[in-house]
Amino acid sequence: MRKVLVTGGTGLVGKALQQITSEEDVESWYFAGSKDGDLKDLNATKALFEKVQPTHVIHLAAMVGGLFHNMNNNLDFLRINLQINDNVLQTAHEHGCLKVISCLSTCIFPDKTTYPIDETMVHNGPPHTSNYGYSYAKRLIDVQNHAYHDKYGCMFTSIIPCNIFGPNDNYKHDVSHVIPGMIYRMHKLLNENPQVAQEDKVFTVYGSGKPLRQFIYSLDLAKLIVWVLRNYESVEPIILSVDEEQEVSIFQVAQAIAQAFNFRGKIECDTSKADGQYKKTASNKKLRSFLPNFQFTDFDKAIKVSVDWYIQHYDEARK
Repeated sequence: MRKVLVTGGTGLVGKALQQITSEEDVESWYFAGSKDGDLKDLNATKALFEKVQPTHVIHLAAMVGGLFHNMNNNLDFLRINLQINDNVLQTAHEHGCLKVISCLSTCIFPDKTTYPIDETMVHNGPPHTSNYGYSYAKRLIDVQNHAYHDKYGCMFTSIIPCNIFGPNDNYKHDVSHVIPGMIYRMHKLLNENPQVAQEDKVFTVYGSGKPLRQFIYSLDLAKLIVWVLRNYESVEPIILSVDEEQEVSIFQVAQAIAQAFNFRGKIECDTSKADGQYKKTASNKKLRSFLPNFQFTDFDKAIKVSVDWYIQHYDEARK
């Protein structure tokens, strides 16, 4: 039986994987969080592998954050992610792991490019200046995967999801991604100043609201990662994204969250705040060649589930 170690296993995607795999008995899973060892430390990484003895690794652990956190901390995002990735991949090789799947992101693609982007375009130019530290660290995983394969024949590969959201997200105001950040702020707005009528309250979208994004529900991504684990046998990365026509604007995201909260106030855009990349439309043609009939969860439905989870688990949510 496969023994699968999931690094970053207590976060958004790790929790989704736990939920998906708990209904099966195909592999043995170990979901490692920060309490299991500091992956920036090589000895701690080796100790984790000694303890778990994995045959396969799903590498999700990373220093991550939203637009503004990246803009202010590019050096940290570069150095910390380089350390984590090198420790995990080298230790997996030393332990003879049969397969490692590392998680990249569509935000690592070149800033100036043609759309839609696909797996062949990762290294075709500099990433957006807002998150170059994170982007170059993640791109180097693809370089390392090829190098380990060339030298040792390792089946080290990578997945490139679009923007992920769902239950168990990170809602910390200064580091969160756009959807959990909006959920946090909307909940706060609705619960503060109860003397103000809801119709008179204003929810602020940071930026123009015009940038376009593809969002994947964490449980859909978890199902696809399990498929990659069992069926995808290539060092080349694969984009795990919803279809191009499922792209939405940031303002539409705010509207969906407002609807899920039954918010009756106004939504306004603060154009003094940065937008980041206008779009980064990704093609899932490669994924669709393997799984033409995969059904993604409806965006509004997934937003509603995510909002309901936050309300019900407010006390223990990361915020």
